Parts: sequence; C-alpha cells; structure tokens
Amino acid sequence: MKIDLKKPELVASRDGYGKALVVLGEKNKNIIALCCDLTESTRVEWFKQKFPKQYIEVGVAEQNMAGLAAGLALMGKIPFISSYAVFSPGRNWDQLRVSVCYNNLNVKIQGAHAGISVGPDGATHQALEDIAIMRVLPNMKVIVPCDAVQAEKATIASASIKGPVYLRFGRDKIPVITDNKTPFVFGKADVYRNGSDVCIVACGRMVYEALVAAENLKKEGISAIVVNSHTIKPLDNQTIISAARKTGAIVTAEEHQITGGLGGAVSELLVSEFPIPMERVGIRDTFGESGDPEQLLEKYNCTNKDILKAVKDVLRRKRKHG
Repeated sequence: MKIDLKKPELVASRDGYGKALVVLGEKNKNIIALCCDLTESTRVEWFKQKFPKQYIEVGVAEQNMAGLAAGLALMGKIPFISSYAVFSPGRNWDQLRVSVCYNNLNVKIQGAHAGISVGPDGATHQALEDIAIMRVLPNMKVIVPCDAVQAEKATIASASIKGPVYLRFGRDKIPVITDNKTPFVFGKADVYRNGSDVCIVACGRMVYEALVAAENLKKEGISAIVVNSHTIKPLDNQTIISAARKTGAIVTAEEHQITGGLGGAVSELLVSEFPIPMERVGIRDTFGESGDPEQLLEKYNCTNKDILKAVKDVLRRKRKHG
C-alpha cells in the first residue's frame, strides 16, 4: 500500500458511513436508518433522501431510538441508529445493554463526532470514553475505521455481522490512507508497515499519525511496525502478539482515554500472554475543551510527536529490562 503522508486527501470518516448506508439500502430493503435530528451531521441525510420509507426520524430521544431499533431487529430488520457518540452510546447505554446486547439483537450503532477533534463543540460533546463503555458489553463488537474509505467498507461489513456492532467516527476531515483495493476484514488487524524495534498499534485517525511517526523514527534509525487495529472487539490477538514477540515493545495510539479503549484492550492481552514494555498515547483521565481540532490534538497528546516520544520512552524501558 502506497501512502502519501505529506499531501494526503482529506475526507471525514462519517462521509464513508453515509455512502455505505446508501449502498446497503440499494441492496436490502430490510436496512432501516434511525436518527435523532442529526441527519446532516451523521450523513444519514443521504440515505433519508433516497429511501424515505426506510428512514425513521426519532427526534431528540436517543433512548427511544435504541428501543425502537431493538423492536425492529426482532422483526427481522437491520436497524442502523445514528447520533453523536456522547448521546449514542453515551445517553442510551442502558437501552443498548438491556434491550440490544442482552438479547444479542442485530442493531448497528453509529457514534459520530467522537474524540477530542470535535473541536469547538467542547467537552460536553467530545466522546472520549465510548470505546470503553461499548467494549465492555457482552455481544457488542467495536470498529474504529482509520479513514473514510475504510469507514464505508466497515459499515457495509457490519450489516453482515450477526448481533450488535458499534462504529466510531470523527467530525473533521482526516487523511485518506487506504483505497478501494485495501482489504478490510472484520476482526483482522492490518499491518501497514513492518519493522523490528517497536510496534505501534493504532486506530482511527491515529493510524495516520502512527505512520508519520514511523517515518520520522526511521530517520533516527528506529524501525517500527505499524498496525491498524480497526477492530477493537474482538481484538486481533494473533497479529498483536506476533508483533510483540518480534519487537519486544509496544505503543498504542488512540483519540480516546488511554484507560478502557485500545490501550486497555492491548494491555489486557499482553499482561496475560506476553508481558513486555508498553506505552499508551491518548487522553489521560481528563475532559476536553472547546478549541481548534489540531490545537486540541496537540494539547491532549494525540499527535505523531507524542507517538514518537512514547516510542523512545518504551525503547529505553526495553533496553533497561532487556
């Protein structure tokens, strides 16, 4: 896979979700989209315009939306519920837990505008805990695509996955680092760069940052594997353990709290299977604030510079204990 790290195309990952819904609607009349007065922001508007009879406007009632989706799933439909991640799964977690997950119903959940890069919307609208609260639910699957192209593929794939699936997307435009030929296999992490000194495991927009960090590390004589762990649950244990054995050091990177998200999942795996030095890049037990997305990413330690620093820290620990 050839990636232009210096001048990548910029597209919001939520755009891939909107495109995929239309593709799914064309193929399957059982696809039903539900939204809480946020069709433009979540890109559900594109589906709504083309398939008005397969769309349900719920209003500002995320808990009701989850309950309706559970009922639709019981009748053989495949509902996709869409809102900001702070509202779904943030506000309707109880309904998702009891009505959807407990019954292992075929409901797909889009959490849009996730992460610190939501920017000016501020702390109340920056979902930094959503991966954690969804990953812990039995029967729930969690996918965090790295760009708009992968978001489209992941959304289409989710319709064929039995049971509940959580799809996480951001707000602003991010680098496109995959193309139509790049494979997407649910549950299978992608190795975008090989190396021997350290492995960087990332998800979402942080995959691009990991690739930039790896390129800069190369200039300093440090060889890094870069893994796109788009599926956080179920985690691709085999790929991560293989990289851990090869390098002896791991760094995770996510636009989310370092507790409970990708970093938590990888930590849990390594501590039981192959304990090695590890560092986590992401939000550190704090809420966000209103601001420019790029400035917020820098302030809250979610850039390639933070990954580079974490790599150097983990390599020092590796040498110390090696």
